[in-house]
Amino acid sequence: MQKIIILGAGMVGKAMAIDLSVKYDVTSVDVNEEALKYLSSNYKIKTKVLNVSDTALLKNEIKDFDLVISAVPGFMGLETIKTAILAKKNVLDISFLPEDVLPLNQLAVDNNVTVIMDCGVAPGVPNFIAGYHYDRMKIDSLEYMVGGLPKKREFPFEYKAPFSPIDVIEEYTRPARYVENGKILIKLAMSDAELISFDEVGTLEAFNSDGLRSLIYTLKDIPNMKEKTLRYPGHIKLIQALKASGFFSQEPMTVKNVSVKPIDFTLKILFNQWKLEHDEPEFTIMRVKVVGEENGVKKEIIYDLYDEFDPKQMLSSMARTTGFTGTAGAELILNGLFTEKGVFPPELVGKHENCFNFVLDYLKDRNVIYKKTENLL
Repeated sequence: MQKIIILGAGMVGKAMAIDLSVKYDVTSVDVNEEALKYLSSNYKIKTKVLNVSDTALLKNEIKDFDLVISAVPGFMGLETIKTAILAKKNVLDISFLPEDVLPLNQLAVDNNVTVIMDCGVAPGVPNFIAGYHYDRMKIDSLEYMVGGLPKKREFPFEYKAPFSPIDVIEEYTRPARYVENGKILIKLAMSDAELISFDEVGTLEAFNSDGLRSLIYTLKDIPNMKEKTLRYPGHIKLIQALKASGFFSQEPMTVKNVSVKPIDFTLKILFNQWKLEHDEPEFTIMRVKVVGEENGVKKEIIYDLYDEFDPKQMLSSMARTTGFTGTAGAELILNGLFTEKGVFPPELVGKHENCFNFVLDYLKDRNVIYKKTENLL
């Protein structure tokens, strides 16, 4: 039986461990002993308390495993991937890391390993979709919008974080890159807000965020690309007020003879405000739109996702939609469906029809369903 180690036992790491433990020998590691205890008590999952940021310890810990899955917070992602590559281990990564991973491609080739990066709900599935259609049509524009939200809207933020708050703040502060008429442009995060109506949830607010990531560089022939995050209307005004007031600043300030970074204080407050309870109903919503020409026919292809909290397995929708995309990617490596060596964002995997279909079928088997519609233009 193949052995998998999952780094991180948060909401998404937990979902991945549960899913893969049905077929594989799974070990979950984290600094949080309580999170690990839940997994070892309820599932056939081995656990170990480990500080993943200690790269020497990590390299030793992963040496006997067939696959390393990184579900750590984004700021730890790059070093974690690099450590696994140097240990000559295949890697599946879902961390929303700020750095570009593609420069590690040659290191991965030299160490004869496969790394699939950004393999979550988004980035992740839109990349698979883009890569698949890029090889089959001339794409004029690609755009997607995505959000994970609580079903109950509570004052003041009407938001709960299904993953690390620091990664959410990254969405609100990292400049948003997009492509217009073949040129890469940069706008402030949270800019160009617009109201969008969805059948399942009504009106949501979409705003610029930096979700295109590798697509900007790997699919250069697409002249127009953009990504937006979805929230309940009004949420972004509150975040913009916090940002403008300095609450996200990394510069230390002294308060009553104590030095503190405003961002650290803010995260402490928001962690409690945004904490998603383990049984709290929430949903994930996403729309991916590809416009272009296929076999001489101009068309618009849309993939829609609406997914809710699973009360049976007590898994949040964001954990399911992100985690199961990750485990689908893990299966591609473990089953030898994708064997190329190097660092690969999902679009370079999704261009292979067998890989693309496998991922969507795998998600459908777990009731994460992308509804596809085509409209002639």
